[in-house]
Amino acid sequence: MKIYTKTGDKGTSSLYNGERRDKDDIIFEALGTTDELTSNLGLALEFCEEQGDVEKLCEQIQWIQRCLQDIGANVATPRDNSNERKLARTVFDEEGKECAKLEEAIDEMYGQLPPLKQFILPSGGRASASLHVARTVCRRAERRVQPVVRENLCDPSTAIFLNRLSDFLFAAARFAAMKKGKKEVIYW
Repeated sequence: MKIYTKTGDKGTSSLYNGERRDKDDIIFEALGTTDELTSNLGLALEFCEEQGDVEKLCEQIQWIQRCLQDIGANVATPRDNSNERKLARTVFDEEGKECAKLEEAIDEMYGQLPPLKQFILPSGGRASASLHVARTVCRRAERRVQPVVRENLCDPSTAIFLNRLSDFLFAAARFAAMKKGKKEVIYW
């Protein structure tokens, strides 16, 4: 099987429900940015594994990447124009359990971190800095998913998870820096 299909050569692509839309449609903007986030998390994971003292964080990143795939499935299945079977297969975090896991992880990391009294600059070693980059991509992903939520094309839980994920990634970046023994760089 070839990886190229040539079906997108005219500037459109297909959603999970079979509908074709322009590649710069809000849905594809959201999908592309969540995919970019997943890739950035893959890089951060490599740096975390290389650092070696954040095993639980590595497991959490892999879980988050799976959640982002689920978010992508939800976004790629417009809630107003998909059959019930596809809608049921792509529901994301209807009860908020995944978001609660993020909050639990944030609280656990923050329980080990010194209180933050000033703004910090992204730094703290490769793992930490890459988590900061992922955090900024996550914020953009949230901004790209919001219009899709507003149009009722995907579940609001997708944007809520991304909002909480950016908080998680900030905590994770600080945590990785602390574990590496790196001092946080204070903004002025």
